Amino acid sequence: MTKTAILTALLAGAFALPAPAATLRESIANDLPQLMTLYRDLHANPELSMQEVRSSAKLAAELRKLGFQVTEHVGKTGVVAVLRNGPGKTLLIRADMDALPVVEQTGLPFASKARAMANSGVESGVMHACGHDTHMTAFLGTARRLMASKADWSGTLVMILQPGEETSQGAKAMLADGLFTRFPKPDVALAFHDSASLPAGTIGLGSGYVMANVDSVDVLVKGVGSHGAAPQNSRDPIVLASRIVGSMQTLVSRERNPLDPAVVTVGSFHAGATHNIIPDEARLQITVRSYTPEVRKSLLDGIARVARGEAIAAGMPDDRMPVVTVEDRSTPSTFNTEALTTRTAALFTQEFGADRVKTMPPAMVGEDFGRYWLADKSKQSLIFWVGGVPKDKWAAAGGDTTKLPSLHSPYWAPDAEAVIGTAVEAMTVAATDVLKKA
Repeated sequence: MTKTAILTALLAGAFALPAPAATLRESIANDLPQLMTLYRDLHANPELSMQEVRSSAKLAAELRKLGFQVTEHVGKTGVVAVLRNGPGKTLLIRADMDALPVVEQTGLPFASKARAMANSGVESGVMHACGHDTHMTAFLGTARRLMASKADWSGTLVMILQPGEETSQGAKAMLADGLFTRFPKPDVALAFHDSASLPAGTIGLGSGYVMANVDSVDVLVKGVGSHGAAPQNSRDPIVLASRIVGSMQTLVSRERNPLDPAVVTVGSFHAGATHNIIPDEARLQITVRSYTPEVRKSLLDGIARVARGEAIAAGMPDDRMPVVTVEDRSTPSTFNTEALTTRTAALFTQEFGADRVKTMPPAMVGEDFGRYWLADKSKQSLIFWVGGVPKDKWAAAGGDTTKLPSLHSPYWAPDAEAVIGTAVEAMTVAATDVLKKA
């Protein structure tokens, strides 16, 4: 029996379900071969952030065939598809499209061989190492199921294909291009992400802050260069930068409540070019992670304070103070509203069984889906996870995710059939509940 046939059997009846759920699962199973053809095409032809021309055009055409009113080029390469189906709530469903500058090493027969030039000007291989190809495929599968079941729900469905999630540009660009003014404004927003921390077909949910604010900070530490044999003539920026790195650790360990998660990591320290020269500057690159606006502000303000304070202690004059720059491409934290999360978790438990629905802890990774809720906090919002780790690999690793490829790994090869089949079913159930007839 082929892998597709096995999953088809699983989807069609491996779990005892009420009749409506069984019918939905059978419909998804029938659609799965076509969806897998689409998935393999998207996987083999990935596109970098804000360059998703082929992917967006391909899916826009499919949505038009289904009867959606489709607008392309929203926020550069984004797509907005609207289906009005009577009175009721407005639901937004989002999928992201972009891939990563990663050379694929999965060995899959449809592995990406694509290369492209990133916005940084560096050419590299391109790979869907974060699973956005499964997101797009499940997105289309969900659109098909909701179109086929129009008689069962009422309201307005707004389905968006978002560019540039990996660079935190896409949601911002679509909002700036009138997502909530040119198109129906949603009452509820839904999305899912594949997971390298759950076995294939398992669903994870969490309430409240589930992903972090992500800020990138650059610190230029100024000094006075000198010969290495005459340190008295210098103001050594390497020593000063080292002090800054050390003191910044207290921003989390001594200034934050241990119950308020925060991360300050210096990922890059560059200074000097040879053994016997004290340089005149050093550069630090820092990633800062938090959840609440208050903690974010305290960490960013603290970095600037520590850098200046250590420079003063080192005797640096005012015109040689460190320069602290926070990059514009920050990612806001993602917040799952409690009422929607609780209700959806109960729906999923009824649909899939308690053994396939897990409570997930917050993570310090970033996701720009949070921008849609921040743009209008009156709406309900939820992003959930669908496990992608093949079950044989999960078992071999004993569930230890440190022994498995992570998202963004060149080896990440999810059980795409299980991810797509589960995600279509979960999203269709959640969407139908949001848009149920009064």
